[in-house]
Amino acid sequence: MRTLAHPRDDSCYDQDRLLWIDAQIRLLSERRYAELDIGNLVEELGSMKNKEQRALKSRLRVLIMHLLKCQYQKSHTQNKWRSTLVEQRERIKDLLEDSPSLRRKLGEYAEASYPPARKMAALETGLPLDSFPPENPYAIGEILDQGFTP
Repeated sequence: MRTLAHPRDDSCYDQDRLLWIDAQIRLLSERRYAELDIGNLVEELGSMKNKEQRALKSRLRVLIMHLLKCQYQKSHTQNKWRSTLVEQRERIKDLLEDSPSLRRKLGEYAEASYPPARKMAALETGLPLDSFPPENPYAIGEILDQGFTP
């Protein structure tokens, strides 16, 4: 069994992230703050924050793409997209419950997610890009509303 010689061993961070995390948890729980790997802890916390933000952006992009498909791809039954709408909205709800401060970024992220969602909708539907509005037509309340289908 491999043991950790010293919790601040940076090679442990690079070689076995789980072992490093366990060591940091142990040090924190034992209040051995001077032995913490502060540099890598700061990096990991920053990565955790970025991951939460990316997850919200990704969910919004998929959700908006499916809203566009519901509204503009008349050849498909809307029911095909509704389960994705429900799923993405539930996952966004979960993200916001875990990190309520992300709520203040919803408008910004929805606007940033619209251009790629529009392109993806055009690719997936086979419709020309100009079939979809150049600007996001959905208010954030509509985007998140489980009862809203355009």
